[in-house]
Amino acid sequence: MTVPNDADLYQLSGWIVILLVVLVYGGTLLVSAYIGKKKENADGYMTAGNKVGFGISAASMTATWIWASSMYASATAGYTYGISGPIHYGLWGALMILFIYPFGKRIRAVAPKAHTLAEVMHARHGRSSQLMLAGSNIVGSVISLTSNFIAGGALVALLSPFSFGQGVLAVAVGVLMYTLWSGFRASVLTDFAQVVAMLGAVAVIIPVVFFAAGGPAMFDQGASNLTPQQSNFFSSDAFLNQGAPYIAAVLAYAIGNQTIAQRLFAVREDLIKKTFVTATVGYGATVIGIGMVGVMALYLGVSPVAGDVNNLIPQMASTYLGPVLLCLFFVMILGALSSTADSDLSALSSIMMADVYGKNIAKKANPKTMLLVGRITMIVATAAALVFASQQMDILDLLVFVGALWGALVFPVIASFYWDKVTNRAFTTSVIVALAVFIPVRFSWFSMDGVTGIFFDILSAAGIGIVLGLMVFGFFGLKPAKIVGALAAVASAPFVIGFLHDYTVLTGSLVAYAVSTIVCYLMSVRSKQNFDFALIKQRIGDYDPVADDATAHPDDDLDGVTLSARQ
Repeated sequence: MTVPNDADLYQLSGWIVILLVVLVYGGTLLVSAYIGKKKENADGYMTAGNKVGFGISAASMTATWIWASSMYASATAGYTYGISGPIHYGLWGALMILFIYPFGKRIRAVAPKAHTLAEVMHARHGRSSQLMLAGSNIVGSVISLTSNFIAGGALVALLSPFSFGQGVLAVAVGVLMYTLWSGFRASVLTDFAQVVAMLGAVAVIIPVVFFAAGGPAMFDQGASNLTPQQSNFFSSDAFLNQGAPYIAAVLAYAIGNQTIAQRLFAVREDLIKKTFVTATVGYGATVIGIGMVGVMALYLGVSPVAGDVNNLIPQMASTYLGPVLLCLFFVMILGALSSTADSDLSALSSIMMADVYGKNIAKKANPKTMLLVGRITMIVATAAALVFASQQMDILDLLVFVGALWGALVFPVIASFYWDKVTNRAFTTSVIVALAVFIPVRFSWFSMDGVTGIFFDILSAAGIGIVLGLMVFGFFGLKPAKIVGALAAVASAPFVIGFLHDYTVLTGSLVAYAVSTIVCYLMSVRSKQNFDFALIKQRIGDYDPVADDATAHPDDDLDGVTLSARQ
């Protein structure tokens, strides 16, 4: 069996890498120019007129959720926890998409013309709730953008003669170039081509690596490299360190991530279910499949180059793939990180256009000024992400922080779409109190010994009930949600109390859920407010009254029928 611990990595030549980068970003630029409009409008720039068809929207949702970091992290999970690692990573990531679907239908029904979730919170509650949600979206999108630039720099540095900084710069310029002019429309359509390339590459590359590394015999010969936990499909280590925090984050990422909300508002309303279900399957299959590369590395006894597990995927690809397939691999990773990076840019521009300029600066929003704000936002965000990427910050730690930050928002946001008694004060207070409790817990600012640990374990048990109750509520309604939530909290208590506070990442996330829910409920239940949800539809509409531009192309150009007619 070949064990490539000390193998020199095969690198592509500089000219080949330049050619691949030009092909990827030149091709997406051509696509962007093809669907671009001579006179872009603000609503099209943010949500493509709310008329995106099934194929493009499903592909875009899948491509956006599959980012380079998720591929690397899935392989890391496989290498760290064995075969259960990628399943805990990919399955729960896929369910993030699925569990937002029922809430997505409600959100679109209440606010069919919205551009961001924060914009809906402005119509529902007012400025403070809106800015709180928009601020968390901005932080998350900038971190995600930075993470993708870092992944691009690392890819180029490992597989070519170019440096990390040169790789980061090439990716940043390439993504900005094709996203700047047409905004979300460019992002969503180029996603289609990118996801087709990614799925095709995965279908070819993983089997090739598998058989080149020894095929089924690899698992017999390398079994001695695994610990008992890594050999166990039901590993408790994998569940507590990987699976459980992801379960807690399922709704948080779905609610807090503007890239998902933007696609929710863009897809045709009758296609929401098909889009989300298809994206769930596509994401799960792809990311779990990529994670198997890490499992193979574990069985083969591979040591990551420089001790960095993020090098596992390119290391395995460089060892077992020939030059042609290595080029395909390079394109796959470049497509994955670019599809998410352009989504982050589009999300950031929409937030600044709708939530900052449209609702808080302009007395009457000017669509032309909104477009300018959106494009300037993309340039500034790219520059900021370049600076952060050059510092090579610990992005995964920041992502965990943002995930818990969004966890504090989940109940107040969801309740605001269903419960007429939730007030602006209850929303903002519950989020602030939840964050004030979460941060010291997450970063272990005090001892969890004795009664303190028991107290937070009890809150965590309540958090488990709230997370599962919210998941059930989306599909089956309030009564089943209350039953499942109560049973989950009670059933988990004996296993959680006196034990869970040692896992600060999981405890912090569950506490954020529990505190925000308890505070929001207690402040709202006695409220005399009876909010009329019909007001949201009246308060949110198109910024640009002219649906189409002066070209021959209608504004519903991302509907599959119209698109195919133009080809």
